[in-house]
Amino acid sequence: MSRLKQIIYAFWALIVLSIIILFILNPGFFEPHSLKAALSQFGTEILIIYILLSFLRGFFLLPSTPFVLLGVLLFPSDLWLVFIISMSGIILATIALYYFADILGFSEKLNKKFPMKMEKWKLRLNSPLSTVIVLIWSFFPLVPTDLICYVAGIVKMPFRYLITGVIIGEAILVYFYVFIGSSLLEYF
Repeated sequence: MSRLKQIIYAFWALIVLSIIILFILNPGFFEPHSLKAALSQFGTEILIIYILLSFLRGFFLLPSTPFVLLGVLLFPSDLWLVFIISMSGIILATIALYYFADILGFSEKLNKKFPMKMEKWKLRLNSPLSTVIVLIWSFFPLVPTDLICYVAGIVKMPFRYLITGVIIGEAILVYFYVFIGSSLLEYF
């Protein structure tokens, strides 16, 4: 394994481990108002931090939902801004995961370990219904959109079908989180 891959794996593992330890030691920190209080101490820089977090979260395969809801908490009077930042982060993650799917070498491992499943996904994602598959996958909140982007890059799905499905599916979901979620978060 190359030195760069080792560094990337170690960095990713360190971040995930840190989040798990923080959650075990202080689960209340992850409550919406606790996160808002912790991040609000940054003052005017919070918007830049929020943009960076929204753009970088996809590189660590972290779900976008908590970041969207955090944006709703931090910027309740700028919901369209939260929507635009969230969608921009999702689109950036989609592009990065699609085009850099082979950099970490997971494709070789997946193809060796699951050759039949990878072949099925290759057929599905290169079919005329591929945009619909991605759209439904993106809209369904319990499955990570980043995963379908990653697999789409491995099986060389046409990018325009992937990005169309992700944008439509995620726009519906993010709109719901931002504009419906904002009214629901008032009760927490």
